[in-house]
Amino acid sequence: MDSALIDKMKALLVEEKARLERELNHFSHRNPKATQAEYQADFPNSGDKEDENASEVAQFSDNLSLEDELVKALRDVEGALKLIEKGAYGICKYCRQPIDERRLIARPTSTSCIQCKKTLTQEV
Repeated sequence: MDSALIDKMKALLVEEKARLERELNHFSHRNPKATQAEYQADFPNSGDKEDENASEVAQFSDNLSLEDELVKALRDVEGALKLIEKGAYGICKYCRQPIDERRLIARPTSTSCIQCKKTLTQEV
């Protein structure tokens, strides 16, 4: 894989990491002692009335689900950035063959080639 594509993918991944962190910071805070992406959703406080309490619980539940998805995406991005640093980005973790550039452009956090992914998900 040429260095221009790797530089382009790194820039996209850095931008995506910043976006995910901004989104997470809207309703959660990062655990300062964690070694990787670990966030804790903040419990909203709208007031003490019964309808406000129900709204808080519903919002917190939504935030927990959103936090889970965003943290997973952030870990994928951080993993891809580590692979770039190690010089292993774009190599399938299963068959050790290069991942097609079109796949990486479509999904920069891909760690497997299309054939291995299909095999794993039993699409073959």
